[in-house]
Amino acid sequence: MNKNLFKLTAGLLTAASFIVACNQDKPATAPAASTTTAGKTVEPIVYVHSDSLLENYSYFKDIRSKMESKSKKAQVDLTAKGNAFQREIAEYQQKAQTMSADERASTEQRLARKRQELDAFNQNASSALANESAAENEKLYEKVAEYLKGYAKKKGHKMVLTYSKSNPTVLFADESLDVTKEVVAGLNSTYKSDKK
Repeated sequence: MNKNLFKLTAGLLTAASFIVACNQDKPATAPAASTTTAGKTVEPIVYVHSDSLLENYSYFKDIRSKMESKSKKAQVDLTAKGNAFQREIAEYQQKAQTMSADERASTEQRLARKRQELDAFNQNASSALANESAAENEKLYEKVAEYLKGYAKKKGHKMVLTYSKSNPTVLFADESLDVTKEVVAGLNSTYKSDKK
């Protein structure tokens, strides 16, 4: 689940960078060059390490912990129900020789229904976790995209790209364009104040 969440988030960060670029007020007429503002060079394009962002963004850590906890709880519930079902099957197999044909048929029907209920429980739990994970990813995407939009505008950047070793769409970028630490610090500060 963590790998899927990471891949979804990496994809969302890539999309967020393009949203930031597309939402700039001024249309681009030519490739932008570095500009100087108050003695400081402003790069038009910067990047964020998505893996570092995810590992250091408190909101993502909270989401991951929450989803792992829910997944473990669902697994414990499923295991407990599965073990109880297996005990019932073993008990039936021990008593089957001494049961009448009607009792065997009735017990087999009851066990078949229980098996269907167990399968439905498993499917519903998996579906609920997947839906909640998708909703949390959407919230994560919105938080990061909104923050990057404001960040880029404030800093004068025209585009914020994402970089990840697991999904290398950017093969090389000068380290001077890396704004990951600054973005993570800003996101965590915003998240901390939102929690209060």
